[in-house]
Amino acid sequence: MTVELRWYHSLSEANFPAIQYEALRQRVAGSTPFNHLGWLRAAAQALGPGQELAVLLGYAEGELRLCLPLVRSREAFGLLRVAVVRHLGYPLSDRIALLIELPVQAAGQVLRCIRRRLPHALLQLSEVSSATADEPWLTCWTRHSSAFERRLSCRVPVHRISAADRQEVSGDPRYKLRRARKRIAACGAVERRVLADAANIGVLLDAVSAVEDASWKGDDSVGIFSGAQRRQWMYQAFTALAEQGQVCAVLLELDGRCISYRLGLLEGGRFYDYNLAFLPEHRDLGSGRVLLEALIHWGLDEGWAWIDASRVSLDNSSHQLHERQTGFIEHWRLSCFSWRPSGVALGVAVRGWQWLKLRIRERRLAPTTLPIRTGP
Repeated sequence: MTVELRWYHSLSEANFPAIQYEALRQRVAGSTPFNHLGWLRAAAQALGPGQELAVLLGYAEGELRLCLPLVRSREAFGLLRVAVVRHLGYPLSDRIALLIELPVQAAGQVLRCIRRRLPHALLQLSEVSSATADEPWLTCWTRHSSAFERRLSCRVPVHRISAADRQEVSGDPRYKLRRARKRIAACGAVERRVLADAANIGVLLDAVSAVEDASWKGDDSVGIFSGAQRRQWMYQAFTALAEQGQVCAVLLELDGRCISYRLGLLEGGRFYDYNLAFLPEHRDLGSGRVLLEALIHWGLDEGWAWIDASRVSLDNSSHQLHERQTGFIEHWRLSCFSWRPSGVALGVAVRGWQWLKLRIRERRLAPTTLPIRTGP
């Protein structure tokens, strides 16, 4: 099979094959809303100075079989400052699929093409699921790299929606939900579902971003709306997806004002619980757990199959979906170090640092042995 590779400078060029891209995205198993062209175009608009976008397309038999939107920039790793290539969408895309349908025999050709067009020390793909991380393509890239690292980022709890969700949840979560509902009823707040569209998405984003700005996420500048670039990205991306009926939110409102929310994206019967926040003066309501249950009931009414958490901490995650999870999905970070001197040096440095951290951890966990005293 003859493979033709082409580079584009943008996802918004007049001759970019948007229809073929969407067809490819629909065919690739594991594709998520974060692969949606509207999301990625918004991410491209939010790139900062020094970040170079290049989009690699691959054709076989006249059909689009590969699309890799890649961003090259220089990043610091300790004392080293090197060129790094990442998939467009980092760091706010929660889970991505690699849109690749070419035979594995083309993997080496594609990697060489990337290295010629975007010379780098490190090619890093973040937030890919286990299905993508185990692709034979990436095994081939391993053999063409000076070093390769496959690191687990998190185990995302997921909940399969079933008729049993009509019943009250059991155990400790039941009492937490009951107490939260009593507090919410006492203050007079009400729940509201919002399926966003082109007409109401702006009002919705204004409401939830105001809550996030007032929350600890806004104070620490870690929210999805923190800063002009992130805010632009989120507004453009959610607007594009709302036009496709893929943006859903459950709000808790008091006197017509949003005081807490859960916001996410819907695709193929799977809801991605992407973001939540609450006003600090209402932190004692316990609204997050109540709004999560509201999403599950919404899913029952609409026939959704799954609710997935957003990225969670690998250790000691506090996401409330852990209380309801029926499984989990692993997110992986894949790092391919090139054969350029900077790539070899970075690979050696990273392996050395990982070895050192392991030794330090082992020493901290090792039991302390006290000397045995003998004699008087």
